[in-house]
Amino acid sequence: MAHLDSEVKEECLREDLKFYFMNPCEKYRARRQLPWKLGLQILKIVMVTTQLVRFGLSNQLVVAFKEENTVAFKHLFLKGYSGIDEDDYSYSVYTQEDAYESIFFAINQYHHLKNISLGTLGYGENEDNRIGLKVCKQHYKKGSMFPSNETLNIDSDTERDCLHIDLQALSKNPQDWKNSSFFRLEFYRLLQVEISFHLKGIDLQTIHFRELPDCYIFQNTITFDNRAHSGKIKIYFDSDAHIEECKDLNISGSIQKNTQYILVFDAFVIVICLASLILCTRSIVLALKLRKNLTNYDLCSILLGTSTLLVWVGVIRYLGYFQAYNVLILTMQASLPKVLRFCACAGMIYLGYTFCGWIVLGPYHDKFEDLDTVAECLFSLVNGDDMFATFAQIQKKSILVWLFSRLYLYSFISLFIYMILSLFIALITDSYDTIKKYQQNGFPDTDLQEFLKDCSSKEKCQKESSAFLSCICCLRRKGSDDHLILIN
Repeated sequence: MAHLDSEVKEECLREDLKFYFMNPCEKYRARRQLPWKLGLQILKIVMVTTQLVRFGLSNQLVVAFKEENTVAFKHLFLKGYSGIDEDDYSYSVYTQEDAYESIFFAINQYHHLKNISLGTLGYGENEDNRIGLKVCKQHYKKGSMFPSNETLNIDSDTERDCLHIDLQALSKNPQDWKNSSFFRLEFYRLLQVEISFHLKGIDLQTIHFRELPDCYIFQNTITFDNRAHSGKIKIYFDSDAHIEECKDLNISGSIQKNTQYILVFDAFVIVICLASLILCTRSIVLALKLRKNLTNYDLCSILLGTSTLLVWVGVIRYLGYFQAYNVLILTMQASLPKVLRFCACAGMIYLGYTFCGWIVLGPYHDKFEDLDTVAECLFSLVNGDDMFATFAQIQKKSILVWLFSRLYLYSFISLFIYMILSLFIALITDSYDTIKKYQQNGFPDTDLQEFLKDCSSKEKCQKESSAFLSCICCLRRKGSDDHLILIN
């Protein structure tokens, strides 16, 4: 009796395992179970993708509003701004008069903002809960310099002085604050001048897309950088925008109804995702049971984008049950260990070229100034992008460095494109050829497949499909004609 009970349990285990690894069509033929979970996954893909598209279109409006305001601020507060940034900064000044005029121009433009700006802007409170400008200057404590005599006496310690200018002070005689001792700059020991102010704005373009408008707080900073003391002061403009909920919105029209529909749709998406989560948890629990028997906008975009990616990739699970559609999965599975070992070796060579290019070519080429930029440039070269520009932009200030750059670039491109990249592709091709031969001649049986071969109740597990559903392509064959592929 004990032996008979063990055989019954073993037979039931075979049936459960065989059913677990069946595709939706085989599950229907075996137990007349409709693939409603697959339908739920497809519905989830449609709904989550729709929600992603809606979020992406809304995010485009946010990004466009921020970028356009940044450009508008540069034209408003930077004197003589041409509309084109110089390298990583906005523009430069070269005389003391231009430096003073640029500082005073930004302050005056802030004072007259409401009269000159085309945007929906207002003054905002800074970190000190005060409305106005905050001007700070950083300089060496003391010093004297006589370049003609080649003498220098300076204290390397720095100090920072700040001045707050409110709207009342700006409304008075401008000469009162312009003639202040704070603005008497000693450029030989000046490091930088920083003007910071907060502005508030409302994005009204969302109303045209039947959405509620957003309120923004722009934290603007204008920096006059004189750290190099090269006779060139670089002027940077930085604008950091934060979205806040508007305190009082009174909008008439059909936008209220549209918002209700969006909320209903979002709630329905949440319900579908929760149902999918429950089903995924159920599948994991069943698999564990079988195994036991055998032995912010940024945060929202990251979460929503990652979830949509996982939803689409999750469909591969169903395609993997069919022999004609699981070539990609099997090829990736077979080639991954070889590819990882190969990349570990090739990565050492890549890092060697990265550090070498950064040290040697950094002073002579824009694409080799930073370590991360060098890595990105070399990765582009491996993929055949921007080759001629990389060769042409090298400065010919040093003949030795210019010759080294040619040897460096030619050797890197030849090594990685003609050898390493070809070997990388060969590894994947070799795995694909192996999988292709297995599909023609049959895959080697795993221990689990050997266990399932002994199933004596195969005919009992698989029933004929109904006449109504037999017209469907995936149900037109008998279960005995299917070749079951198990993926470990």
